[in-house]
Amino acid sequence: MTTRQRLAVLLAVILVVGVGSAAYALTEFRRGREIASRPPTVPTAGTTGTDGSAPTLTGPRIVFRHTGLDQEYGVVAEVPLSDPSGARTFTGVSCDRVAAVATGASCLRTQRGVVTTFAQLDLNSDWSQRESTALPGIPSRTRMSTDGTLEASTSFVTGHSYMTAGFSTATEIHRVGGVSYGNLESFALYLDGRRSEPTDRNIWGVTFAPDDRTFYATVSTHGVTYLAQGDLATRTLRSIARSVECPSLSPDGTRIAFKQKVDHASGTWWTPAVLDLRTMRRTVLSGETRNVDDQIAWLDDSTLLYGLPREGEAGVTDVWSLAASAGARPALFIQQAWSPTVVR
Repeated sequence: MTTRQRLAVLLAVILVVGVGSAAYALTEFRRGREIASRPPTVPTAGTTGTDGSAPTLTGPRIVFRHTGLDQEYGVVAEVPLSDPSGARTFTGVSCDRVAAVATGASCLRTQRGVVTTFAQLDLNSDWSQRESTALPGIPSRTRMSTDGTLEASTSFVTGHSYMTAGFSTATEIHRVGGVSYGNLESFALYLDGRRSEPTDRNIWGVTFAPDDRTFYATVSTHGVTYLAQGDLATRTLRSIARSVECPSLSPDGTRIAFKQKVDHASGTWWTPAVLDLRTMRRTVLSGETRNVDDQIAWLDDSTLLYGLPREGEAGVTDVWSLAASAGARPALFIQQAWSPTVVR
């Protein structure tokens, strides 16, 4: 084949790929516009916001990301704690991940444009913005302390999930409206009682204790995951257990809910589990047989909440509940929902 023939073949391939890519992009654009024009597919109580269009919910409630394929897709919604399946009030704020307390919320958001960027928004209780901070990568996890003074964010710097080989995370903690403690990889790390400085460390999934300085997080290095207890005052992280990912401290502060990696024919798989911090006894909740790749939340001292993708409906997720005891079976809690937080 001559050089001219090779060039002609190359140009033909480029043309075919270009036309195919353009057609795909156009199809996705049209699909996005179609979804954005659909009315909400669940009962609604209106849209919350600073324009007075509807009142913000007060009192005990559940805050979450709406995932119905309609015009409110990705928007944060609220329902009364007493009626999880009832009409939802939309906040008008779009988030990939959200965590909330009575005084405000943390929202991790992908901001698409000519250049895609990522941000953590600090929000007031009426969902107006206090502050915006750039994130170094794709949003993954966020949590707030119960008094609303501390916020944590985790983002993927490389890779896009915990199943991706060679993924890397950046996890930061800051005081709302105040000082940042920076990337937790800068904290002194102690594994099994010994100071360790692994270059491959990854830290994610913060959960806060109520004393305003203690937190828990996942630390991963050399293929091993640890539950680490952190101290903001001393800037230290100390491992206290192994094989614990995405911890969530119970409201009474005595247990950690987490996802535990288990053997499965399809590869990487996680199941919910609970660790008693007093006895260090763990209970694997094998009644849930699906892959739970989420940072679990607590509904109360005896019940867990987590999100799962809906089979056959790309982009749609549901929140499920599960009693924190051996043999418990999951139940659908809120349909078309993700990233739940209980606000009391």
